[in-house]
Amino acid sequence: MKKQKTLMALSGGIDSSVALTILKQQGEDVSAAYMKTWMNEEGADAFGDCPWHQDIIDCRKVCEMLGADFEVADFIEEYRREIVEYMVEGYRLGRTPNPDVMCNRRMKFGKFLEYAEARGFTRVATGHYCSIRENPDGSRDLLSGFDPSKDQSYFLSMITQNQLQRAAFPVGALLKSEVREIARLNGLPNSEKKDSQGICFLGKIKIQDFLRHYIPEKPGNITDTNGKVLGKHRGLFNYTIGQRKGIGVPSNADKKRYVVVAKNFGTNELVVAFDSPKAPGLWRSDAVIDEINWINKPVSEPREIYARVRYRDGLVKVLFTPLPGNRARVEFEKPQRAIASGQVMAIHDSDPSVVLGGGFYVDFKNA
Repeated sequence: MKKQKTLMALSGGIDSSVALTILKQQGEDVSAAYMKTWMNEEGADAFGDCPWHQDIIDCRKVCEMLGADFEVADFIEEYRREIVEYMVEGYRLGRTPNPDVMCNRRMKFGKFLEYAEARGFTRVATGHYCSIRENPDGSRDLLSGFDPSKDQSYFLSMITQNQLQRAAFPVGALLKSEVREIARLNGLPNSEKKDSQGICFLGKIKIQDFLRHYIPEKPGNITDTNGKVLGKHRGLFNYTIGQRKGIGVPSNADKKRYVVVAKNFGTNELVVAFDSPKAPGLWRSDAVIDEINWINKPVSEPREIYARVRYRDGLVKVLFTPLPGNRARVEFEKPQRAIASGQVMAIHDSDPSVVLGGGFYVDFKNA
């Protein structure tokens, strides 16, 4: 098989560095590029605490050691337009957007892939923990990563078949422990580097601090489900459905803790209830998703499959019923807690290792 010319999306972290190592050891024609994002310049000026300087240094060291060409690619404007504005507008409208999912669709396998192809590369590789299955008809399926604790296929549930055809995930069949061992055995300069945390372009910055920079705080009432005022909130974007800490309403005399069950943007009210399986609106037995992305073949008839409600949640069996307008109703085998509009649900096949695609939860008032 003819070897492809690959551009590795190198972040400075251990996963992408080991992915590059594997491709080099396989004799692939591979170069690497660091994606310089909004957070590297404008965001760093506004918020500080961004480790991008060290990340680029680590990338250069790894590439020098492996003998791979390296460049820094400027995607600052693209990130601002495609990811930052998407995220801010989502919260402004009362949704809960997932910038990491959209970063993969619009940036790594969108703008970065276009950048690679314009320079003669045929595919892009990343350090994601997921795999690809080749089908007899030439199509590809996205599979979960081998390491269940690190599986990142959820974040790729919104990529297209065309994007998957031009993707490579060299560490997808490895455990995280194996990745670290490969880094040590090969003497990679960043072999002991800790994993990054948080949203793709925010790093250690708290989401509320970021949003406060763009969305004016609008204080309002905190009420219970009967409309009784219990306190004041600082602005609805500061809270998430299912939140228990930091609401600003103390537990009652019985030590029952309040939880956020709704955000009413029409009246600017934060609605809370006592945290329990009976809390109104906190648990749902079904949901509607829209703007569904099918990576390969769609589910066109009602049937039982699996879904991942959120990244950290386990797979749950659902009855999936397609609806007109690229929508579907999903009925959960077990009620799910704190689902919010705008979040992404990953759709898995009856073989749960296969990721069929993903969709966005619809505002339940409009479902």
